[in-house]
Amino acid sequence: MHSAAIPAPVRIVHIGLGAFHRSHQAWYTYHASDAAQWGIASFSGRRPDAAETLAAQDGLYTVVQRSGSGDTFELVTSIVEAVDGADLQRLMELVAAPETAVVTLTITEAAYAQYETNGVGLEASTPLGRLVLALAARREAGAGPIAVVSCDNLADNGQVTRKAVLALAAWPAGQAGPFAGLADWIDGNVSFVSTSVDRITPRTTTSDLELVAEACGYRDAAAVITEPFHNWVLSGSFPAGRPHWEDAGAVFVDDIEPYENRKLWLLNGAHSILAYSGKFRGHETVAEALSDGVCRAAVEEFWDEAARHLPASLMIRDYRLALLERFGNGRIAHHLAQIAMDGTTKLRMRALPVLNAERAAGRPGDGAARMISAWMAYLSSAEEFQDPRAAEIRAALALEGRKRTIALMALVKPELAADADLVTQISSLQAALITSPTADFSPFDQAAR
Repeated sequence: MHSAAIPAPVRIVHIGLGAFHRSHQAWYTYHASDAAQWGIASFSGRRPDAAETLAAQDGLYTVVQRSGSGDTFELVTSIVEAVDGADLQRLMELVAAPETAVVTLTITEAAYAQYETNGVGLEASTPLGRLVLALAARREAGAGPIAVVSCDNLADNGQVTRKAVLALAAWPAGQAGPFAGLADWIDGNVSFVSTSVDRITPRTTTSDLELVAEACGYRDAAAVITEPFHNWVLSGSFPAGRPHWEDAGAVFVDDIEPYENRKLWLLNGAHSILAYSGKFRGHETVAEALSDGVCRAAVEEFWDEAARHLPASLMIRDYRLALLERFGNGRIAHHLAQIAMDGTTKLRMRALPVLNAERAAGRPGDGAARMISAWMAYLSSAEEFQDPRAAEIRAALALEGRKRTIALMALVKPELAADADLVTQISSLQAALITSPTADFSPFDQAAR
């Protein structure tokens, strides 16, 4: 594997180096007409493995676009530096450099939830803490304005990031010394761009790496598998410039909320339903779960509810049909266990807005409530699960009957547990899932409504 081109200068810093970043933001940058001016320095998250693997390949990696009919292979060169996320000094140096214009984030929803629920202070061990320290270095260097772009699945993710960053910058430890006035500087010099991102990117397997070696003639330990579909909608300003991402299909809008909701509810919401009900019913991948009539019916029911609260201009029926095709691509082994992580965070964004809207309209919101009940059924049967509130979940699972339901609902949002009617509704839906036939693999070929 090699590239004769001169590496682009670092002008983008990314926090959260993983497969999705490589298949999405880095891929879009590679396909920009001015890509030669926009190199990316990508910092890993919890572990250094991804950075070490990519650094050993000089940042080069293969994107495998996998459709139902075959694969295409592309060598991407936009990541010019891969760095261990623990290297705070290098992060500060790069963010403080006047040439750096953009910081992008894929730190998962749980990183923001950790700040919200635990009030984490200005610590270099957290992604947002490292970002604030790096922005402090930029202020100290007099490097000027910069854009921060959240690419995580959060409604209004730019403003969520802004709120968290400003609060951390104003933390008591930052009221004196080199951090005095930092929050005010960030407020005046850092733009926070909201985005909606969409490209299914499952974990790469050993067999995937062997396929790349056979097809391309080189070993690539950092290859990523993704679908041909890709979508990126952005809203906000870039005071120091940005790549021509629109060349690869990115869309820039004034009002991003409808696009965010369409993606969070229809794609991510369906993923959660398939993950929790599918895992409970013995399936391993999205395609398998979609072929199960019980899981598919739950998705359609939730989509019907969500569609009532989305503008018709977004062509919801076409979007649903496209999702069914994407989810049904059995050549993309999107594992449900990966999607099932961090449920207490994801349910707040995927199920609750639709549930609240339906109940406000005088309807029960069974589709949204069923997502929560499926999560509970999954937790009750799972040997292992990952969640920022795992210890509290285990304590709740030690309870029985209605007490267990109430305790789990409180972890999603405390107010839910105080709603007796909702507790009864979710308990009944969970019981219905538990008693559904476990061998039902009917194709459920009804077209998306």
